[in-house]
Amino acid sequence: MTSKGKERLGMIGQLFWTFLRIGPATFGGGYAMMPLIEREVAHKKGWIEEKELADLVSLAGSAPGGVGVNAAAFVGYRKAGISGAIAAVAGIALPTFLIVLALSLAYVRFRDSEKVRAALTGVQGAVIALMLLAAYRMAKSSVFDVSTAVVSVAALTVLLATNLNPVYIVLAGLVVGILLVKGKERLGLDAKTEKNGPNGGKAELYYPEYYI
Repeated sequence: MTSKGKERLGMIGQLFWTFLRIGPATFGGGYAMMPLIEREVAHKKGWIEEKELADLVSLAGSAPGGVGVNAAAFVGYRKAGISGAIAAVAGIALPTFLIVLALSLAYVRFRDSEKVRAALTGVQGAVIALMLLAAYRMAKSSVFDVSTAVVSVAALTVLLATNLNPVYIVLAGLVVGILLVKGKERLGLDAKTEKNGPNGGKAELYYPEYYI
Protein backbone atom coordinates (compact mmCIF):
# COMPACT_ATOMS: atom_id res chain seq x y z
CA MET A 1 0.00 0.00 0.00
CA THR A 2 1.33 3.43 -0.94
CA SER A 3 1.83 6.21 1.58
CA LYS A 4 -1.15 8.04 0.11
CA GLY A 5 -3.30 4.93 0.52
CA LYS A 6 -2.22 4.56 4.14
CA GLU A 7 -2.96 8.22 4.77
CA ARG A 8 -6.40 7.84 3.26
CA LEU A 9 -7.12 4.68 5.25
CA GLY A 10 -6.03 6.47 8.42
CA MET A 11 -8.37 9.38 7.63
CA ILE A 12 -11.28 6.96 7.11
CA GLY A 13 -10.54 5.42 10.52
CA GLN A 14 -10.43 8.87 12.12
CA LEU A 15 -13.74 9.83 10.55
CA PHE A 16 -15.41 6.67 11.82
CA TRP A 17 -14.03 7.04 15.35
CA THR A 18 -14.81 10.78 15.58
CA PHE A 19 -18.43 10.41 14.53
CA LEU A 20 -18.78 7.25 16.60
CA ARG A 21 -18.11 9.42 19.67
CA ILE A 22 -20.54 12.10 18.46
CA GLY A 23 -23.29 9.56 17.75
CA PRO A 24 -24.62 9.20 21.33
CA ALA A 25 -25.68 12.88 21.24
CA THR A 26 -28.53 12.03 18.87
CA PHE A 27 -31.07 12.09 21.73
CA GLY A 28 -32.28 15.46 20.46
CA GLY A 29 -31.84 14.90 16.75
CA GLY A 30 -29.33 16.37 14.33
CA TYR A 31 -29.51 20.00 15.42
CA ALA A 32 -28.77 19.04 19.02
CA MET A 33 -25.50 17.41 17.96
CA MET A 34 -24.29 20.32 15.79
CA PRO A 35 -22.36 21.96 18.67
CA LEU A 36 -20.51 18.67 19.20
CA ILE A 37 -19.79 18.32 15.48
CA GLU A 38 -18.50 21.89 15.47
CA ARG A 39 -16.18 21.23 18.42
CA GLU A 40 -14.79 17.98 17.05
CA VAL A 41 -14.65 18.72 13.33
CA ALA A 42 -13.83 22.43 13.25
CA HIS A 43 -12.04 23.21 16.52
CA LYS A 44 -10.20 19.98 17.38
CA LYS A 45 -9.58 18.34 14.00
CA GLY A 46 -9.61 21.41 11.75
CA TRP A 47 -11.30 19.42 8.98
CA ILE A 48 -13.55 22.34 8.05
CA GLU A 49 -13.26 26.03 8.82
CA GLU A 50 -15.60 27.62 11.33
CA LYS A 51 -17.00 29.96 8.67
CA GLU A 52 -18.23 26.89 6.75
CA LEU A 53 -20.39 25.63 9.62
CA ALA A 54 -23.44 27.70 8.63
CA ASP A 55 -23.21 26.31 5.09
CA LEU A 56 -22.82 22.81 6.52
CA VAL A 57 -25.97 23.16 8.64
CA SER A 58 -27.91 24.66 5.72
CA LEU A 59 -26.95 21.83 3.38
CA ALA A 60 -27.55 19.15 6.00
CA GLY A 61 -30.94 20.59 6.91
CA SER A 62 -32.18 21.05 3.36
CA ALA A 63 -31.10 17.61 2.08
CA PRO A 64 -33.29 14.54 2.66
CA GLY A 65 -32.53 12.56 5.78
CA GLY A 66 -31.31 13.39 9.26
CA VAL A 67 -29.32 16.57 9.82
CA GLY A 68 -26.56 14.84 11.78
CA VAL A 69 -26.19 12.04 9.24
CA ASN A 70 -26.10 14.53 6.35
CA ALA A 71 -23.48 16.63 8.13
CA ALA A 72 -21.36 13.53 8.75
CA ALA A 73 -21.64 12.52 5.09
CA PHE A 74 -20.60 16.01 3.97
CA VAL A 75 -17.54 16.11 6.21
CA GLY A 76 -16.58 12.53 5.37
CA TYR A 77 -16.81 13.19 1.64
CA ARG A 78 -14.76 16.36 1.99
CA LYS A 79 -11.93 14.49 3.69
CA ALA A 80 -11.93 11.05 2.03
CA GLY A 81 -14.44 10.90 -0.79
CA ILE A 82 -17.22 8.31 -0.87
CA SER A 83 -15.39 5.95 1.49
CA GLY A 84 -15.05 8.76 4.01
CA ALA A 85 -18.74 9.59 3.76
CA ILE A 86 -19.66 5.94 4.36
CA ALA A 87 -17.31 5.70 7.35
CA ALA A 88 -18.64 8.92 8.90
CA VAL A 89 -22.28 7.90 8.43
CA ALA A 90 -21.60 4.42 9.83
CA GLY A 91 -19.87 5.95 12.83
CA ILE A 92 -22.64 8.39 13.66
CA ALA A 93 -25.45 5.87 13.06
CA LEU A 94 -24.07 2.87 14.96
CA PRO A 95 -24.38 4.34 18.49
CA THR A 96 -27.89 5.52 17.69
CA PHE A 97 -28.95 2.05 16.61
CA LEU A 98 -27.48 0.43 19.72
CA ILE A 99 -28.90 3.08 22.08
CA VAL A 100 -32.39 2.88 20.58
CA LEU A 101 -32.29 -0.92 20.77
CA ALA A 102 -31.22 -0.86 24.42
CA LEU A 103 -33.71 1.86 25.37
CA SER A 104 -36.55 0.05 23.64
CA LEU A 105 -35.86 -3.11 25.60
CA ALA A 106 -35.52 -1.15 28.84
CA TYR A 107 -38.61 0.97 28.21
CA VAL A 108 -40.82 -2.06 27.76
CA ARG A 109 -39.77 -3.21 31.21
CA PHE A 110 -39.54 0.10 33.11
CA ARG A 111 -42.00 2.37 31.26
CA ASP A 112 -44.18 2.81 34.37
CA SER A 113 -41.26 3.87 36.57
CA GLU A 114 -41.35 7.47 37.87
CA LYS A 115 -37.55 7.60 37.81
CA VAL A 116 -37.50 6.77 34.10
CA ARG A 117 -40.01 9.53 33.38
CA ALA A 118 -37.96 12.00 35.40
CA ALA A 119 -34.79 11.02 33.54
CA LEU A 120 -36.47 11.56 30.17
CA THR A 121 -37.69 14.97 31.31
CA GLY A 122 -34.12 15.93 32.19
CA VAL A 123 -32.88 14.76 28.81
CA GLN A 124 -35.47 16.95 27.08
CA GLY A 125 -34.17 20.03 28.90
CA ALA A 126 -30.58 19.30 27.90
CA VAL A 127 -31.62 18.76 24.28
CA ILE A 128 -33.37 22.14 24.16
CA ALA A 129 -30.20 23.82 25.44
CA LEU A 130 -28.08 22.14 22.74
CA MET A 131 -30.53 23.15 20.01
CA LEU A 132 -30.54 26.77 21.21
CA LEU A 133 -26.75 26.79 21.17
CA ALA A 134 -26.72 25.46 17.60
CA ALA A 135 -29.23 28.15 16.56
CA TYR A 136 -27.11 30.86 18.19
CA ARG A 137 -23.94 29.68 16.43
CA MET A 138 -25.75 29.62 13.08
CA ALA A 139 -27.21 33.09 13.56
CA LYS A 140 -23.84 34.47 14.63
CA SER A 141 -22.23 33.52 11.32
CA SER A 142 -25.25 33.77 8.98
CA VAL A 143 -26.92 37.02 10.02
CA PHE A 144 -24.43 39.77 9.20
CA ASP A 145 -26.42 42.57 7.54
CA VAL A 146 -29.93 44.01 7.22
CA SER A 147 -30.91 41.67 4.36
CA THR A 148 -29.98 38.46 6.16
CA ALA A 149 -31.62 39.70 9.37
CA VAL A 150 -34.89 40.47 7.55
CA VAL A 151 -34.90 37.10 5.77
CA SER A 152 -34.21 35.27 9.05
CA VAL A 153 -36.97 37.06 10.94
CA ALA A 154 -39.43 36.58 8.07
CA ALA A 155 -38.65 32.86 7.80
CA LEU A 156 -39.00 32.36 11.56
CA THR A 157 -42.30 34.27 11.61
CA VAL A 158 -43.77 32.22 8.77
CA LEU A 159 -42.55 28.99 10.39
CA LEU A 160 -44.18 29.81 13.74
CA ALA A 161 -47.35 31.46 12.46
CA THR A 162 -48.33 28.97 9.75
CA ASN A 163 -48.41 25.23 9.09
CA LEU A 164 -46.32 25.64 5.95
CA ASN A 165 -43.91 22.79 5.28
CA PRO A 166 -40.35 23.88 6.29
CA VAL A 167 -39.09 22.59 2.94
CA TYR A 168 -40.98 25.40 1.17
CA ILE A 169 -39.52 27.96 3.57
CA VAL A 170 -36.00 26.70 2.82
CA LEU A 171 -36.65 26.87 -0.93
CA ALA A 172 -38.13 30.35 -0.58
CA GLY A 173 -35.06 31.46 1.37
CA LEU A 174 -32.87 30.07 -1.40
CA VAL A 175 -34.72 32.05 -4.08
CA VAL A 176 -34.80 35.24 -2.01
CA GLY A 177 -31.07 34.95 -1.28
CA ILE A 178 -30.22 34.60 -4.97
CA LEU A 179 -32.45 37.54 -5.89
CA LEU A 180 -30.93 39.73 -3.17
CA VAL A 181 -27.36 38.99 -4.25
CA LYS A 182 -28.12 39.54 -7.94
CA GLY A 183 -30.04 42.72 -7.14
CA LYS A 184 -27.19 44.16 -5.09
CA GLU A 185 -24.70 43.31 -7.83
CA ARG A 186 -26.81 45.10 -10.43
CA LEU A 187 -27.00 48.17 -8.20
CA GLY A 188 -23.26 48.09 -7.63
CA LEU A 189 -23.62 47.33 -3.92
CA ASP A 190 -21.46 45.02 -1.83
CA ALA A 191 -23.09 41.58 -2.15
CA LYS A 192 -21.52 39.44 0.56
CA THR A 193 -22.58 35.84 1.01
CA GLU A 194 -20.90 35.25 4.36
CA LYS A 195 -19.57 37.19 7.33
CA ASN A 196 -15.96 38.30 6.87
CA GLY A 197 -15.43 35.50 4.35
CA PRO A 198 -12.55 35.08 1.92
CA ASN A 199 -12.47 37.09 -1.31
CA GLY A 200 -14.74 39.73 0.16
CA GLY A 201 -17.31 37.18 1.22
CA LYS A 202 -17.80 35.73 -2.24
CA ALA A 203 -19.04 32.16 -2.37
CA GLU A 204 -16.49 29.43 -3.08
CA LEU A 205 -16.72 25.86 -4.26
CA TYR A 206 -15.18 23.25 -1.98
CA TYR A 207 -13.99 19.92 -3.27
CA PRO A 208 -13.06 16.73 -1.42
CA GLU A 209 -9.39 16.08 -0.74
CA TYR A 210 -9.68 12.51 -2.04
CA TYR A 211 -11.61 11.10 -4.95
CA ILE A 212 -12.69 7.60 -5.83
